[in-house]
Amino acid sequence: MSSIEVAPAGSVSYGARLKQAREAAGLSVEEVSARLKMPNRVIQTLESDDWTPLGAPVFVRGQVRSYARLLNVDADSWLEQTAPPASPSVLVSHSHTPRYQRVFEHVTRRAIYIVMTAAIAVPVWLATRPHLSNKVAVQSLEVPSTPTPAGSAPVESAEQAAQRTPVIASMAPMPTQASQPALSLNFTGESWVQVFAPDGSTLEKGLLAAGQQRTYAAGEVGKVVLGNSSAVQVQQAGKPVDLTSFSRANVARFTLSSDGSLAPVTD
Repeated sequence: MSSIEVAPAGSVSYGARLKQAREAAGLSVEEVSARLKMPNRVIQTLESDDWTPLGAPVFVRGQVRSYARLLNVDADSWLEQTAPPASPSVLVSHSHTPRYQRVFEHVTRRAIYIVMTAAIAVPVWLATRPHLSNKVAVQSLEVPSTPTPAGSAPVESAEQAAQRTPVIASMAPMPTQASQPALSLNFTGESWVQVFAPDGSTLEKGLLAAGQQRTYAAGEVGKVVLGNSSAVQVQQAGKPVDLTSFSRANVARFTLSSDGSLAPVTD
């Protein structure tokens, strides 16, 4: 297409020059729109000289150049003098995070983690605390002291022996037996002992020290519990008794029948 003569630049606006050049070339707005692949409204806006709806100046300059090139109209000289300058786009950082914001987010994540951990751990601790306390109490009742090997009495000074007082809940005086006792307990070390009568009542209960002895007549004892069985020598009618079959975890439990025979506790 040859260059088209239009009105002088000083007499009409540039949009009017583009419109005159289009009409002189015999092109409609729809044909220009199809060739430039621009919407009809953009072509009409360029010809009206109100370019504000078209957006940033850098886009307007490109559209003007494309339209002018199609019509062989000079655009560069006019754009340099008249068209709005193409200002660079303002870049806004969306990845930079201020330091105070990073610190706040870090502290917030830590606080959430601590709260979640406490929400899980505290109920578990509260739920298991009574069970653990009861277990420790039962173990303290059954085995109050560290087992001492049979035949080895603990070594202590005279002052310690004088200050130590056996913890005895109920110790009834035992009558002196003229004949051989049905059951005798000789303590070589400290041991918790609990002796029951045949009717289930408690005859004696407490912590006995090394060197102490207890004897019982026939029919007087129904059941015996020894907390530290390895520190107790048991005799039945003067004969030593092996507590292995009656012991579990160094705690011996056995019953004494009316005829004087021993048997493990079945309950």
